[in-house]
Amino acid sequence: MSTNTAFILAAGFGTRLRPLTSIRPKPLLPLLGRPMIDYALANLRAHGHENIMVNAHHLWEEVAKWADQNNVELQVELPNILGTGGGLRAGISRMAEKVLVWNGDIIADIHLSDLYSACSNDGAAMALRKSDNLGKVTRVTPSPQGLVERIGSITQMKQASPIPDDPSGYHFTGIHTISRKAIEMVPATDELSCIVRTAYCELIPQGNVQAHIHHGQWVDAGTPNDYLTANLLALAGKITLPIDQWKDADAQYQGCWVSKEADVEGKVHNTIVGKNSHVPKGATLTNCVVWDGVTVPAGEHLECIFFGNNQKHQGKHLA
Repeated sequence: MSTNTAFILAAGFGTRLRPLTSIRPKPLLPLLGRPMIDYALANLRAHGHENIMVNAHHLWEEVAKWADQNNVELQVELPNILGTGGGLRAGISRMAEKVLVWNGDIIADIHLSDLYSACSNDGAAMALRKSDNLGKVTRVTPSPQGLVERIGSITQMKQASPIPDDPSGYHFTGIHTISRKAIEMVPATDELSCIVRTAYCELIPQGNVQAHIHHGQWVDAGTPNDYLTANLLALAGKITLPIDQWKDADAQYQGCWVSKEADVEGKVHNTIVGKNSHVPKGATLTNCVVWDGVTVPAGEHLECIFFGNNQKHQGKHLA
């Protein structure tokens, strides 16, 4: 049995990010020219996690190439996608006693060693983050004792506090550590299953889930506009990344990230341009992201994503 101590979730469809995810899995969307999943991997390895597994379903061949290039074990889920619970259950025989789970499209600087240590050998530890306005996001309530006492209306401890009307509160970051014993609570089937509605529904009432409060950065590029914003925040240095991406950028384009392998004849302002891309004369880009291998059409472009086979997605105005 191998001892994978980390599991990156990369099987999802990325529905909210369409049309970008129609041609590339969500975790492989580029952030400053590198797949977002690269930053998750760098964080995991910086905290000593060398044995890592990634699951794949939607456009799984692309994830397979990435896994092979990065010495990561691949778990392909076919014909059905297995979900956050089923994916872990399917890989349990190749996991260590505890496994750190990272949603592959999340950018964060969570202290993973502390999160890993917080998990007992038969429980779990969830990284939680405070939000001023949860909106439709499920509220997760930490207790004064540092336990997760409630996950919305899904599951709770016996003496859990009632759900407040306050729009602010804590939510799950998509990053947690869970024990093999807890993963065994997930039914072993080839159908879709959720880790919260299976294992956590048993662990929470037992008081066996630690709440790890994260006060640092956390970015979920869940929609095209969120994805564009994440790139612009990274460009402005407002997101700390575990990889030095500036070594791959052409220094002559101040205020932009332009690959040394890009061909830029037009004007670029506060923009990211991937390798083997072409910005012709007559094109002006402001607050844009250009993927690898794309030719941008002439004209003025504001807050656009150029992707795939020279496709364009117009972002909404960024406040």
